[in-house]
Amino acid sequence: MATFELYRRSTIGMCLTETLDEMVSNGILSPELAIQVLVQFDKSMTEALETQVKSKVSIKGHLHTYRFCDNVWTFILQDAVFKSDECQENVSRVKIVACDSKLLTQ
Repeated sequence: MATFELYRRSTIGMCLTETLDEMVSNGILSPELAIQVLVQFDKSMTEALETQVKSKVSIKGHLHTYRFCDNVWTFILQDAVFKSDECQENVSRVKIVACDSKLLTQ
């Protein structure tokens, strides 16, 4: 299964990367093993989001910027409203990065 490295920039991905960097610097892990951990993280996040997340959310807002490069869409919305069955959240600015899932099966 091919994966994107998008989730490495999430809060948990950044914490994992910082921890692995520290462990490599202290000689606890080899750089090769740290890379293997990150690759497994990418696969696990992709699989978990595909199989375990069932929620639907609608998003409305003012489209400030959009871009399509290397089969990746990037949208920046202002005054966005996220609505689900349970709640609604207002966000002043949000960046959404979307990739074609068909590319993961190639």
